[in-house]
Amino acid sequence: MTEEIIIAGFGGQGVLSMGQILCYSGVMQNLEVSWMPSYGPEMRGGTANCTAIISDSEISSPVLHTFDTAIVLNQPSMDKFEDAVKPGGLLIYESNGMIRKPRRKDINICVINAYDESIKMKNTKVFNMIVIGGFLKIKPILDMEHVILGLKKVLPERYHHLIPLNEQAIRKGMDIIQTEHSLN
Repeated sequence: MTEEIIIAGFGGQGVLSMGQILCYSGVMQNLEVSWMPSYGPEMRGGTANCTAIISDSEISSPVLHTFDTAIVLNQPSMDKFEDAVKPGGLLIYESNGMIRKPRRKDINICVINAYDESIKMKNTKVFNMIVIGGFLKIKPILDMEHVILGLKKVLPERYHHLIPLNEQAIRKGMDIIQTEHSLN
């Protein structure tokens, strides 16, 4: 099993930490991982993306041009990475702020209303955890116990009291993700 993922959105949406959490979770599950961030000089409000590779075998290179999964959180990321999903792959997008839906018919497409759900949960900082939950529902490559351990590694200790809320957000994401187009 090798999963090559691109996560992209605006700075401040938790894009880089999503990749970190997935990779630390993979380490906790004794998998090979690679995490490579990329962001513009603007940081918060600018565009950011990261690649995360999770594999049960050695990873030869962290540099990728196509991906098994793209998680896109804004329209510029949709425009840039929709075509980078391998045929038969998965594209997950956050519906809030999208001008257009994905156009491809040769990939699986899921939508998640994570921002709206984070408002309902009264904490928009769990937005990215809702998205991770949606991803793990569609591609259960990591066990929840290892995701929580990964979260503990990424979150500074002063925020560990928020881990139950983050776990709740992950589970909410698993509940609310919707398939828009399936090849199956």
